[in-house]
Amino acid sequence: MLIQIVLFDGFDPLDVIAPFEVLAAGADAAGSALTVELVSVEGPREVVGGTRGLTLRATARLDPARPGYVVVPGASGPTTGDPDEGVATIPVLLARFADSAAVPLRAALDNPDVTVAAVCGGSLALAMAGLIEGRHAVTHHLGMDALDATGVRAVPARVVDDGDLVTSGGVTSGLDLGLHLLDREFGPRVAHAVEILFAYERRGTVWRAAGHLPVTV
Repeated sequence: MLIQIVLFDGFDPLDVIAPFEVLAAGADAAGSALTVELVSVEGPREVVGGTRGLTLRATARLDPARPGYVVVPGASGPTTGDPDEGVATIPVLLARFADSAAVPLRAALDNPDVTVAAVCGGSLALAMAGLIEGRHAVTHHLGMDALDATGVRAVPARVVDDGDLVTSGGVTSGLDLGLHLLDREFGPRVAHAVEILFAYERRGTVWRAAGHLPVTV
């Protein structure tokens, strides 16, 4: 199985590294042939992140036809500023990525053998591309209103599992996303082994559209 983590200019480094480390460790713990790969829409290249220019290398082109997972990170950069003056704010970075990646990401979402996952602002990028209208998802708490405005059913949970779309909230939730994906693929014992290895316990309940509706809050 292949897990493709998508890099784009201005990506948030922790959104990438947190799930990458967790999933790689899970593959080792499961003795699985699961492969975690950094990719970009353009193909192999050096990709500059949004935090102090930290750079990672995409080793392949995003391939939505390959079974497995496609993980979309959020962006890192200024939250305010005038784009007309050349300020690449987080919304601008996400919108640029959404424009460039809309076609392959739509193909990934249409592929029954692929689950698309997103960390933090990654779900906003999917929403900006018009790909997840009507779906349940979460993003960073500062972007929840924007997510809702695109027609997405925003859920204030740490991780939201909507079947072939799995999203997580703020930056550190990439750890929880990775552990949840391990639990989905290999079961709780492998996920727990990685929790022990990383000295980290998952936070919150994974939200699904299942079970009884709460009568009161």
